[in-house]
Amino acid sequence: MDISVVEKVIEQLKSLPQELQWRMLEFTRALAVSAPQGVAGAQLLRFAGTIPMDDVKVMRETIEQGCEQVDAKNLE
Repeated sequence: MDISVVEKVIEQLKSLPQELQWRMLEFTRALAVSAPQGVAGAQLLRFAGTIPMDDVKVMRETIEQGCEQVDAKNLE
């Protein structure tokens, strides 16, 4: 039987002293607040094609000169 991540965390949490349990609670609250928020790509489609091609060319050249690659995973 597979144990969920939440169940594993709870299992570990139970073995901690109460002070560390409180710290863990604070940590999880901080994580929830700091979770990245964004917009679905479909909502951005209305902006497609709005950057002038000259600007796109300058950006592309700058990227190629500066780091020589684009991390497409971060563009999703």
